[in-house]
Amino acid sequence: MRIPGNVFVVTGAGNGMGREVTLQLLGRGASVAAVDLSEEGLAETVRLAGSAAPRLTTHVLSVSDRAAVEALPDAVIAAHGQVDGLLNVAGIIQRFVHVEELSIEEIERVMGVNFWGTLYTVKAFLPLLKERPEASLLNVSSMGGLVPVPGQGAYGASKAAVKLLTETLYAELQGTRVAVTEVFPGGIGTNIAGNSGVDISAMAAATEGKAPKVTAVDVAARQIVDAVANGTFRVLIGNDARMLDRMSRVAPRKAITAVADQMKKLLG
Repeated sequence: MRIPGNVFVVTGAGNGMGREVTLQLLGRGASVAAVDLSEEGLAETVRLAGSAAPRLTTHVLSVSDRAAVEALPDAVIAAHGQVDGLLNVAGIIQRFVHVEELSIEEIERVMGVNFWGTLYTVKAFLPLLKERPEASLLNVSSMGGLVPVPGQGAYGASKAAVKLLTETLYAELQGTRVAVTEVFPGGIGTNIAGNSGVDISAMAAATEGKAPKVTAVDVAARQIVDAVANGTFRVLIGNDARMLDRMSRVAPRKAITAVADQMKKLLG
């Protein structure tokens, strides 16, 4: 679909990949309704937008707040007059512990942002998207939604739910003018741990400070915006995501045990 002149809602726009997606959409001539829980983060996104800032509005809310999300379409329409695309980028991880060590409240928080937040925004904006001459609906899952990662069980379950929800929407929206895209990022150079309130200092010690190879955030965001422009159904970001995707289909048990073996020294 066309990027210039169209209006996109981007969740998680106050930091990381969501911010970079917002800036790249603006750079290609779009208008953006930027959604995030952090008012300070959104203010920084506005600052970074520079001369494109007049095409950017900010909306401070948690995507896990159903009432706030249900009120969001009216605010976006009031500001921009239309909605041509929804990009669900917001997401958080959990503490790196086994499922049995997580409280129900921690699991509910992860599911609330990652799955329910995605579902709430889809339900809120889909009727508007279906009215447009062309529209885009993009949901970010994770390579953790393809293969289980010990220590991220609740996170992986939430992202697997996003995957299946997105694929269901793709099937249900056949014959409409809404293009549906699912995205599976591997490791991306963002501060998702810090933004999720997760302390990973113990993991850094376990790996002797050796940082894993990650995809630069601007490269990941460019792939996402390109997918919107091209109407791409499925996007794998990073060699790690592509490798796990292949392994999960060719040798699913081997994929599970390979990841589990890698995580043993981090979890104990």
